[in-house]
This record gives sequence, C-alpha cells and structure tokens, in this order.
Amino acid sequence: MHKKIPALATAVRVATLAAVAAPSLALAGGFSLNEQSASAMGTANAGAAANPENATTVMFNPAGMSQLSGTTLSFGAAYLDIDAEAKSGASATRADGNSVQPAGRGGDIADPAVLPNIYMSHEVNDSIDVGFGIHAPYGLAADYENDFVGRFFADKTELTAIAFTPAVSVNNGEGLSMGVGLSLMYAEGRLSRYQDLTGQLGPVAYAIDEPYADIEGDDVGVTFRVGFLYEISDATQVGLSAQTGTDLKLKGEAKIHDAPDGFGGTTTLSEKVEVPLAIPESLTLGIRHRLTDSVTLLAGATYARWGRFQELDVISREVGGEIVDAPVEGVVLSHTTEKWKNTWQLNLGGIWQATPAWAFKAGYAYDESPVDQYVTARIPSQDRHWLTLGVQWRNPASGWTVDAALGTLLFKDDAKVDEYFYLHEDQTVPDPAAGASNYQASYDLSAWSAAIELTKSF
Repeated sequence: MHKKIPALATAVRVATLAAVAAPSLALAGGFSLNEQSASAMGTANAGAAANPENATTVMFNPAGMSQLSGTTLSFGAAYLDIDAEAKSGASATRADGNSVQPAGRGGDIADPAVLPNIYMSHEVNDSIDVGFGIHAPYGLAADYENDFVGRFFADKTELTAIAFTPAVSVNNGEGLSMGVGLSLMYAEGRLSRYQDLTGQLGPVAYAIDEPYADIEGDDVGVTFRVGFLYEISDATQVGLSAQTGTDLKLKGEAKIHDAPDGFGGTTTLSEKVEVPLAIPESLTLGIRHRLTDSVTLLAGATYARWGRFQELDVISREVGGEIVDAPVEGVVLSHTTEKWKNTWQLNLGGIWQATPAWAFKAGYAYDESPVDQYVTARIPSQDRHWLTLGVQWRNPASGWTVDAALGTLLFKDDAKVDEYFYLHEDQTVPDPAAGASNYQASYDLSAWSAAIELTKSF
C-alpha cells in the first residue's frame, strides 16, 4: 500500500534537472561543451566549420572530411578546472519567512573533469568519405556542501551526455562538399535538494530532519547535422554547419529520503517521473583565409536556439504515486522557470606555421549565456570571454600530429541569483504555496582548461 503524506504534496518542488560530463561554467552557452578538439580549441573554435585539420571535423562539419586523404584517426581529451562559489553575503529565507540556518556558502561547487573524444574518417573514393565520432556534446555538474544556505533550491545537478556520430560526405571535385552526420546521444541526469517543510508543518519542521529529494533519469535522442564547405579560392574557403534539436525525456525515479511518516518516524517515498529537456538547434558559419604561406586567419559565429528551453518540469508517470496522489498520469510535481534566450558565440583565431613541423595558434571567443532573468543556484551563469593558445607538431613521414591547447574563461560580471519558486500555470508568478522561500547570492566565477589531441594519418 502507498503511504500518503499530504503535507509533502506541495513541498515536492524539485528545482531543476539539467543535463555530469563537465562543470556547468565551462559551457559554450547553456549546457553545450566547447572542448571537443584540442586542434580547434587552440583557435577558440574559430573557423572550425571551414578548417578540417583532422578527423574532428566529423563533429564540427562533416563536409570537411572531403579534404582529408586516406584514413585519419584523432583521439584526445580535455581537462576542465572550474572555480564557482557564492560570495560572502549569500542568504536565503524559508517558507515561513525565517532565515535559513546553517548558512554556509556551499564551497566550490564544480569539481575538475576530463572529457575524452575519438574520431575517424576514411576516404572511400575521390568523391565519398565516411567517418565516426564518440564525444561528449553536453554536460553539467554542480555539488554544494550540505550546510549550503540555498540547499532548498539546489544540492547536486548532473548531466552526462555521450554521442555516437556516424557521418558521410560527398564532393563534386570543383570545390563544393556536403556532409551529413547523425548523432545517437545517450543522456542521464540527476538533481537533488533538501526540502523545506515549514510552510506545511510550521515550527514542527525545525524538530525533524530535512527531507532530501533526489531524482535520476535517462533517455536516448537523435540529432542530425548537415554541413557545406566551399573553396572560394586557393586561399579562402567558407563552411556552414547546421544541427537539428531534439526533445529528451529523462525517465527515472524521484525519491524523498527522511520524509516524515506521520507516526513520529521517517520513510522514503518514491515515484516514477520524467523530465523533458530541450536540446537546441544551432547554425555555425566558419571562414578560413590563408593570408600568407605561414599565416592563416579564422573566424566564425554560432547561433543556438536556447530560447526553446522555457521551463523545466518534473512530471509524474504514475497514477496515485507515493509523492503526489494524483488521479491521472502527467501531473507536474515540480516546476522551474528557465526562460532562456537564443545566443551567439563569436570566434576569431589565427595560425602561424613557424616551421614545416611546428605551428602556433591563438583564439578568442565571446560566448553569450542563455540564462537571462532567471539565474538559478544550479546554473549561476554569465556571459564570458574565452582566450586560448595552442601548439601543433606534425611529422609527415610518420603520419603523426600532436595538438595541445590551453584556455581560460573570463566572466563578464558576477552571476547574481535571486531565485523563487514559481507557479506552473504562470512561469513568472511566485508560487504562494512556497511562502517566503527565496535565495540570493553573487558568485565568483573563473575557469581554465587544457586539451591534447593525437592524430594518425594512414
């Protein structure tokens, strides 16, 4: 028999399930990841859609495989180190209007992470190339300490996404190529937070343990990428790459640990749930121009339709579940207003071929954050500047090329959080049932990354 606890019905507002491959602050906007290739990272991904240096073009623009000869294998990894911590002065109030105690700042919420990747391309004949890639296109990870003052809004936020991408390209032998890739993506996510019961139980809530809500789910989705590459002249070429979006439904289970059972003890409640998660469409333009025999200039721009991510809901998949005794499936257990906006990333870069074996790279990108008015404790994001340096060593006799890159993120401003719980019916109206619940803080943000890529041509 299910245990029904009416006092918890309105308490279950699990704030966010986003997408744990990397800390949220290392993103290319939203929960996309910049670090897909050390060779492209050296120029801050500038012109990546028009500069197929190796098999990583499978991800950036599959049409670029037409400019690779024979078989090319590229593999590597990126290391991300993020510092993100609420500043002194962070505060929160409970539903009953009292200040949250203890009131820790949560510590550094982002642990270092490693992102591996592997890509391959193969020349079938003069007109057709095929390729395959395994990489992590999306990811989030944040984890607050247990005494975090905003623990009723966020504790852990994780998303792991891994994509398996076969691709094919064709060319007309006159400078025009077209490529198509399909990404079969597996994603799993987790979110958790503590529960504030003062709005339902009053002073009694201070005498019991704070219940802990934890949600996990996964799904498989598919996106498609179409790319074009055109050689305007021997010195200049332009690339265009477009990716479709998809809607994931992360299906799993919600659990509330240490929930009061109404008899002086505690119990664990569980319910099958799903969390819809929007993956955006994107369009990338890249230009490569060889200024001289030793200097190449690169530029690019990416437009991502993050505006389709307007809300994040936890939806019941049960009739008469333990958490909410609903008469039908599809009842929204919790709602988070997101209202993200569409974004641009603008890139500039250059390559200096100092010797036949050694090349040096530099790049800059301005990266808009899609998080606008509704900045949350789970994703304390801000617009950022991305500065990178890279070096490449090539040995044509052996077929080996090694790329290494370093990058740093400089955030435009502190991320300022002023978070409430909102009504599902109107995403911008604070939920009266949440009482005075509010979390306010400013965040210090900084990040750096390093990557290496090994390429073997056969």
